[in-house]
Amino acid sequence: MRKFLAGIYITAAGFIGFVAFVGVAQALQSTNYRFSEPSLGGIGSADTASAGYKALTSGGIIGFGNTKGTDFQVDPGHETTDEPALSFAVASSNVTFPTFSATAASTTTSTFAVSNYTSYGYIVQVLGSAPSNGAHTIAAMSSTGPSTAGSEQFGINLVANTSPNSVGLNPDQGQFGFGVAATNYNTSNNYRYVSGETVAMAPKSSGVTIYTMSYMVNVSNITPGGQYSGNQTILCTATF
Repeated sequence: MRKFLAGIYITAAGFIGFVAFVGVAQALQSTNYRFSEPSLGGIGSADTASAGYKALTSGGIIGFGNTKGTDFQVDPGHETTDEPALSFAVASSNVTFPTFSATAASTTTSTFAVSNYTSYGYIVQVLGSAPSNGAHTIAAMSSTGPSTAGSEQFGINLVANTSPNSVGLNPDQGQFGFGVAATNYNTSNNYRYVSGETVAMAPKSSGVTIYTMSYMVNVSNITPGGQYSGNQTILCTATF
């Protein structure tokens, strides 16, 4: 029986795109008054609507509730900068597979989060090679398909799966996110890996979306035994 060592890992090096702006504003004051952290303005209107947006009794800059439509969303509150900002974070820089086996797939996951402000969206790409051991690299899945035990495969997706086992989660939009898994990586129980392809995206300005990336490896009876490793770079780019 051929043995494949445990402790297999892929390191994920996150490319972080983040724009921060810092400024100082003079306080509103005179000899008779002074405003500290002022907020001046109206409270919005009773009914504002269009094909992709509707607000009923909006709170304006006083701030309460959330209003969203097909193309827009509003989180009322104090006025903020209109400069674009993109943030990205990888939850863990190392992921580890269970022992590889020619009779069943090995799976593992990693997570990353993206948010963008007024950049009209973003794309996420994954670059790097499949796990390798010396001169041997496990075959990456250039076509989207299911896990096939006993046949060399390396693939990923960004959705919840039930095959070859229960692994992964759909994108979490818990903080007003609009991010989605990209085509070829958004079908449950189907995997793929082509370095440089887009794996996730947001079509418009988005709050925080948390992605779970599922990794799947199959090996054959003639795959060389030993410890396999690889490196990936996750690249997040704002779109305008």
